[in-house]
Amino acid sequence: MQLDFKRMSLKLVVNERATYSFAELKEFVDFEVKRIYFIQNCKQATNQHCHKEEKELFVMAKGMCTAIIDRGNGKEEIALVSPGDAIYVGNYVWHGYKDFSDDAVLLAVSSTNYREDRSDYIEDYEEYKKVIAA
Repeated sequence: MQLDFKRMSLKLVVNERATYSFAELKEFVDFEVKRIYFIQNCKQATNQHCHKEEKELFVMAKGMCTAIIDRGNGKEEIALVSPGDAIYVGNYVWHGYKDFSDDAVLLAVSSTNYREDRSDYIEDYEEYKKVIAA
């Protein structure tokens, strides 16, 4: 099973008016964007999980947090510390987030629409390890 994960930084343009972060999505994602959402005012760690189908691009828009990632080699922590820090999380890549700064805003760009029944999720880490080992 090929587990796709990439770490990247968006381009920044700074001038006297503002700082602009931008990305041509075709350079960052291999999917049609179906949904975007933001994680903010996060007081505790998010639930860790993977998706069977969904692929996501996470962009640190403001503040900082730590990503917990398993791309088949065990869990690792990746600090997202600057606006424009980004990670691509393909399907079957375990992920979650912790240690959000008070001002953190994490933007997510998704390949699927949200499913309330959570049928796309694997939320048990032991089950996840068995699935990717198969």
